[in-house]
Amino acid sequence: MAGWREFVEELDEDHRLMLEGGALSRMFLGYPMTICHPLFIGALYGILTSLTLILPFAYAGWMDSIAMNQIANDWGVMAIFVITISAILGGASLLISHIMKRPPIRLENRRRYLFPFPFIGLIIITCSMVNDINPIITQIGWICAILPGPLYVHLSYAPRWRILDRIDRGLQPFEGMSRTIDPKPKNDEEQESDEQVVEVVDEV
Repeated sequence: MAGWREFVEELDEDHRLMLEGGALSRMFLGYPMTICHPLFIGALYGILTSLTLILPFAYAGWMDSIAMNQIANDWGVMAIFVITISAILGGASLLISHIMKRPPIRLENRRRYLFPFPFIGLIIITCSMVNDINPIITQIGWICAILPGPLYVHLSYAPRWRILDRIDRGLQPFEGMSRTIDPKPKNDEEQESDEQVVEVVDEV
């Protein structure tokens, strides 16, 4: 069991939920802190993004009658680039987190905004490989495909990992932080208040 878990279990519910994160963060944090470093998680997102582009690369190469080894080489170069960029962004997010000392943002209720971006990016990239489209639109497609992973690491995972790593090393986790928990969005507070009203009405 990771050393930080016992400490987190003694915190209040809000802080515990914030530091444990959602299902994705729990899966990553099930490994030792060194293995689940934000730099490696960023690289993992780069690998996943690269894998989704195998079929578009293969289809575009087949349409242009390019040899399979050249297609594999082009995809490999692209994959190395994407993985490297994602890893660098993960490391940069942790560095910024050390400087800013802000709490992690819980993205459970914001996933609906991030979820479509990879698919939009994949569609745009595929279209750019099959047809000639504006290079600016192609760049937007790459941004949409790569953005969600590094954004999750930057907003949520890296600040969470920084705090848990401090706990794991026996340091004061919230030292230097102006606030220790991310405030809930207004729409979430309104939804909770509506649910409380419904519960009261049901009881009456």
